[in-house]
Amino acid sequence: MVWHEWGPADGPPLVLLHGGSGSWRHWVRNLDHFAATRRVIAPDSPGLGESDLPPDPEDPPAMARILAHGLGTLLGPTGRYHLAGFSYGGMLAGCLAAQQGARVRSLTIVGSGGLGLPRGVTPLTKVRALTGDERLAAHRANLASLMIADPAKIDALALTVQEWNTRHARLKSPHLSRGTRLADALAGLRCPVGGIWGSRDAPALPDIAAREAAMRAVQPELRFVTIPGAGHWVAFEAAAEFNAALDGFLAAWEAAEGVG
Repeated sequence: MVWHEWGPADGPPLVLLHGGSGSWRHWVRNLDHFAATRRVIAPDSPGLGESDLPPDPEDPPAMARILAHGLGTLLGPTGRYHLAGFSYGGMLAGCLAAQQGARVRSLTIVGSGGLGLPRGVTPLTKVRALTGDERLAAHRANLASLMIADPAKIDALALTVQEWNTRHARLKSPHLSRGTRLADALAGLRCPVGGIWGSRDAPALPDIAAREAAMRAVQPELRFVTIPGAGHWVAFEAAAEFNAALDGFLAAWEAAEGVG
């Protein structure tokens, strides 16, 4: 696996897991903000970005064990950390938190599946055989269908990230986020849990509230924020609002712990 770090080495660790067919670049508009005060750790998950394919790509708990091994190397055998996961990364984060127990200070789920709920239709164009303007147009259409609600926010950076991620993705992850794997993991957690969704998150439409209800059913103390007007890739499209929401979660949980 390939791991990336930003921020002070002695800052409270925040681990960010990216979405399907992605890389650490899904957090490109959030890293500077959190790295100002925290040790931000953002890997390329197994089979995506620059990380190798895992031995068993059909087994998310096995992939979570790979993540746990890497975090043990980076943070030591008892190092604690906050954890956030976007989309497919939220499902992986749930599996990881279930395995890591008290090492996980908090878990924030961002626009994830795995809650046993219907998924909105998001048609995508295959880009593998396309080049030039045709490929760029397909990326723009795919971002509009799945990731970003406001077409005006599909900028050069979004297109660059999408192109890089697409070229490096080998793991086929969409089907792994279906079913109830995340809900099942959440049910056993004792750490604080939060959720952040865009109000126009395409896979969650037309019922964002059902996501909150499903999470709250197994985590009654859930903190949940819906960011108006933002789509699935809420951490990119509404970075300032997302950063403020996650900051609020972390500050509240750290105050409850009595430590920073």
